[in-house]
Amino acid sequence: MSISIEAAEWIRRFHPAPAAPARLVCFPHAGGSASYFHPVSAALAPSVEVLAVQYPGRQDRYAEAPVDDLFVLADRLADVLAAELTGPAAFFGHSMGASLAFEVARRLEERGTPLLALFASGRRAPSAFRDERVHEKDDDALLAEVKRLSGTDSRVLEDDEILRMVLPALRSDYKAAELYRYRPGPDVSCPVVALIGDRDPKVTEDEARQWAERTSGGFELHTYPGGHFYLNDHAPAVIRLIGDRLAR
Repeated sequence: MSISIEAAEWIRRFHPAPAAPARLVCFPHAGGSASYFHPVSAALAPSVEVLAVQYPGRQDRYAEAPVDDLFVLADRLADVLAAELTGPAAFFGHSMGASLAFEVARRLEERGTPLLALFASGRRAPSAFRDERVHEKDDDALLAEVKRLSGTDSRVLEDDEILRMVLPALRSDYKAAELYRYRPGPDVSCPVVALIGDRDPKVTEDEARQWAERTSGGFELHTYPGGHFYLNDHAPAVIRLIGDRLAR
């Protein structure tokens, strides 16, 4: 299967499996990159081909300006994925990535491309509003928040050279996530599977359950021991859950 130039910019296929019966598009968290999902791709291939989204402003797209508007990201990714997803597919998004996955799913369904499922991890439902302004704080406060959530290796946060590289993208992502506001309209018809850590300060069980209101399909909530990055400790269980759902 040929890949467009635009798709090659936005999508990473670590274990290409063009004959796979299903695809899983993974949307990273704020400050995250496509490589975070390399282990997911390795575990699910070749029965599921993982397409990991690479946002501008990080890793091999470091020279590009980050995008600080989640709706702009959703529009651009919807255009890319509308051409790439020619068969059964599901979305997985963690934190900011879950909100972005939801918005892209809305756009694709409007174009007539339904999904098998939307896995929303570590993120409250789009209509569960919190007024957060971390992106407006200084660098030290922003990094303190990242360390609090344990989303980035502390050794990385202590490396000044790497910090200078990641801070613009990190702040841009936080701005996109924190200024995102749910816009009423058609939601999604695919099942939504919410996944949270039981000690996550960024989402309560009630906020996660509100995802049920954003779909006309089924809804499930799965809770794991841990904080915002419960995924790091429970990756095998989460990957099994995804694989089981897609095998259906």
